[in-house]
Amino acid sequence: MFRLQSSKVLAVDMTGDAVKAKNGSMVAYDGEMAFKKLSGGGEGLRGMVTRRLTGEQMTLMEVKGHGTCFFADRASEINLVGLRGDTLYVESSNLLATDGGLRTGTTFTGLRGASQGNGLFTTTIEGHGQAAIMSDGPAVLLRVSPQYPLTVDPGAYVAHQGNLRQSFQSGVTFRTLMGEGGGEAFQIRFEGDGVVYVQPSERNTIAGDV
Repeated sequence: MFRLQSSKVLAVDMTGDAVKAKNGSMVAYDGEMAFKKLSGGGEGLRGMVTRRLTGEQMTLMEVKGHGTCFFADRASEINLVGLRGDTLYVESSNLLATDGGLRTGTTFTGLRGASQGNGLFTTTIEGHGQAAIMSDGPAVLLRVSPQYPLTVDPGAYVAHQGNLRQSFQSGVTFRTLMGEGGGEAFQIRFEGDGVVYVQPSERNTIAGDV
């Protein structure tokens, strides 16, 4: 159902089914489509409570119909991720679209979210199907194994998948070395078995500084 029309445009072919996408990301469609605005941060009462606690600004829309719908957002690179009953953890600002049958929610991730002003939670996607995530430049997929943990700059982090443990550690970032950082710099450490998606450009935030 999901395919790349180009590296920056997602095409979704629908035959009466639905897809959830970032609000305002539809750029064109053919056929007959219906659009409905959804609230981000999760589904049901738990999602409503989570959104109030975190102040998360993610807003989704549901698109349903027959034909092809095209999605894009600020010329970001698009990456397709397949889920087979597992969970994808992704920054809400990097989520473009998911199969309608996938469940979305939030999970507590600690201080990283607070430093970026995005709340304390990361978006979760669960089930069987496809998700499209965005990155500033082509995303790089980095493997994590028990023998080789991975440390990531918070501003470059996009998503992760697998049996991974997250922790936060003090460290030196490029911005700190250049005298642009403020406060204590920190990094995200991943241990276990899985993959991490990173982008080759940091977000334009104070990510990495507490």
